[in-house]
Amino acid sequence: MAQDQPIKTLVVALVDDAAAAVYSINRLNPEALCFVLPEGSKALVESDIQPKIQQMPRRWDWIVLADVMEFPSLYQTMARSLPDLLRTWEVQPGELVVDLSGATPAMAGALTLVALPWTSRVVELARARDGQEGDRVELGPKTLVWTQSNPWDEQATVSRREGCELFNRGLFRAAAKLFHGVELRVSGGHKPLHRAFTDLAEGYESWERFQYRQAWDKLRTATKALEMASLWGGPAGLIAILPHLKANASFLEKLVLDPAEVKEYLALDLLAYVGRHLHVGHDPEGAMTALVRALEAFAQVRLYKAHKIKSWDVSPGQLPQALQETCRTCYLEDIDGKYKLPLQAQFRVLAGLGDQLGQAFLKEWPKMKPLLDAANHAVLGHGFEPIKAERVQQLYDVVIRLTGVAASSLPKFPVLNL
Repeated sequence: MAQDQPIKTLVVALVDDAAAAVYSINRLNPEALCFVLPEGSKALVESDIQPKIQQMPRRWDWIVLADVMEFPSLYQTMARSLPDLLRTWEVQPGELVVDLSGATPAMAGALTLVALPWTSRVVELARARDGQEGDRVELGPKTLVWTQSNPWDEQATVSRREGCELFNRGLFRAAAKLFHGVELRVSGGHKPLHRAFTDLAEGYESWERFQYRQAWDKLRTATKALEMASLWGGPAGLIAILPHLKANASFLEKLVLDPAEVKEYLALDLLAYVGRHLHVGHDPEGAMTALVRALEAFAQVRLYKAHKIKSWDVSPGQLPQALQETCRTCYLEDIDGKYKLPLQAQFRVLAGLGDQLGQAFLKEWPKMKPLLDAANHAVLGHGFEPIKAERVQQLYDVVIRLTGVAASSLPKFPVLNL
């Protein structure tokens, strides 16, 4: 008899074919075993199956059916019993094998549906047809063929599309969880592709939380794996997203490897974050908070790059003469003794230094002030009124005009259609 690698859990559908059940159990050598059977077959298990099992499972149980022909009652009984049993046994997705050799058609359909979330293989001893090749098994006078398949190898396409929809809505953590679940269930040859999708979603989740190093590592790993998958075919649409992934990885590389204390690409990323949270996530509060931070980041970059001024640790002598006394009297932190410039002061310093960005800020200030006031009055600002999306968009347009940033310079997350 052929011997497979021992498995975690086996569920056997049984009516009266004890020999087939014994063969499957001995071949698969499960740690845990459950029979799904009618009341009358319990005696068969005790008399004709248990004595012939070469290595008894550490756990075993049965689910008793009132009927073996009616799908609705079968499904109801299994759905109410099997999931709880598998949770008690701590069976994880992909750790279950289902044997349908002794099942009626109704039993097979119900068991396949109920067990699907945990199943990675369905096996069956079927009567051999003339000329049929395969893993032939002789059980007494019968010649059978051992067949096995993994329903998740086909179901993966449906689940992958669900994961893509979650990803495209910005729900990266949920997408990663779904992709990982598929990875656990599919057969070995399909696992690397779904591991790559998991890494991809986890990478963008890290990016969304500003964990740039982790995001870069995940994106590089995922991109290499997806490139390899594309050489062997892969799902439709895979090749089309690779340039976007490489562009995103390149953006992250520049951000991560920038040794400067003030990182130029952070301001661009914050603007892209605003766009995603405003238009994809429909989160104007979070978008406005990030937008005000992005505006400040542009000022900090210009102060540092062009004038060697750190907004969080400025020396009054670095500032225009007209702003030095204000700095000494208003911007001194009493705890650490450092002078720290607030947002508006940073732009006024730039203007006083003759910097074009600061002068543009002063020109736009009449339009910006009511919008920044709205940001301050927002729930995540300092107030109690939810911000309106229109206000965020208005300030975003002003910031784009003020900074001269081109849309093409902002990182764009890919849209997955796989």
